[in-house]
Amino acid sequence: MSTHTTTSVEQEGERDPGSDVARARDRRTGLLMLVTGVVGFGAAAMLVFERLQVYLDAGHTSSCDINALLNCGTVMRTNQAEAFGFPNPLIGIVAYAIVLAVAAALLSGARFARWYWWCVQVGVTLGFVFICWLWYQTTFQIDALCMYCMIVWIAQSTLFVHVTMRNMRAGVIPVPERIAEVLKGWSWFLTLIVLLVLFGIIFIRFFTVIMGMF
Repeated sequence: MSTHTTTSVEQEGERDPGSDVARARDRRTGLLMLVTGVVGFGAAAMLVFERLQVYLDAGHTSSCDINALLNCGTVMRTNQAEAFGFPNPLIGIVAYAIVLAVAAALLSGARFARWYWWCVQVGVTLGFVFICWLWYQTTFQIDALCMYCMIVWIAQSTLFVHVTMRNMRAGVIPVPERIAEVLKGWSWFLTLIVLLVLFGIIFIRFFTVIMGMF
């Protein structure tokens, strides 16, 4: 079989939810969602715990209050920490519980309809937009960083990139097959680029403070 023929078969398999190629791809996606879901849920749970401690004791020192820059307590006491009138981590608890449920279903061999993947895509995209807003607020408005928040940023960025790449390859997001094929295998590289941008800007923004720690 020629290389061109093999590639064509793989492309068709990617877009056929019942094919072995698609099932293997979705198991990998499920594993990725499981890992990011556990990490995101764990970080959100720690933030909820710390927020409850602040409610009980206004002078509480959080477990991630390391210095003036890395200080969850400073971030948690701002208006941005309750963007919708309640602590932001509660959103993470619910959202990552859903991610874990989807991951478990995928790992057990479940196959979802296109509309379901669209819903997943909307969810991870809204989550990514939200963490980008929080990143901007902490970096340029609050001037303090939350360690648990940054763990969530890493988990959500990874989740967003990989689910988006999966949906492009599967034809859920309509892109030419040639582009989908080019993007195949680039998920981790694109994830790295996103994280380098987010944390690179943080490093530049707080360069003097960071260098002063050493």
